[in-house]
Amino acid sequence: MVSLRSLAFAASAALVGGLFSIPASAQFAKAEDAVKYRQSAMFIMNANMGRLAAMTRGDRPFDAAVAQNSARAIEAVSKLPWDGFQKGADSKRAKPEIWASAADFKGYQDKLMAEAAKLPGAAASLDSLKQQVGATGGVCKSCHDKFRND
Repeated sequence: MVSLRSLAFAASAALVGGLFSIPASAQFAKAEDAVKYRQSAMFIMNANMGRLAAMTRGDRPFDAAVAQNSARAIEAVSKLPWDGFQKGADSKRAKPEIWASAADFKGYQDKLMAEAAKLPGAAASLDSLKQQVGATGGVCKSCHDKFRND
């Protein structure tokens, strides 16, 4: 099981790495590196969303501090995976529509970042967290339905 400290460290490292103004094309020496980068960011978001969703379902006790940490990690990491979506950096999960409908895909990116930015404020109470986890997860699901092969 991955600890919260490990996830927080990974999120921090990814955020610091993302803050450098290196063009995406120069960032990845190989297409596989771009795929690994975006999948790693998605893994961190998924792990933290899973923790929040477990609290909202009652499968895990609500803990505002843990919820806040996960919410902040999601907010930070939600900005990262997009550089890893480059033409030629295909994977079995990414549909070609990502590149054919780039503006639509960008719209989902923007929606996710906007909803993720609301998570830290919503983490103060279980009721507000439930609503925001639903909204954020809904954006994830909509994008995955359109642009991801399962």
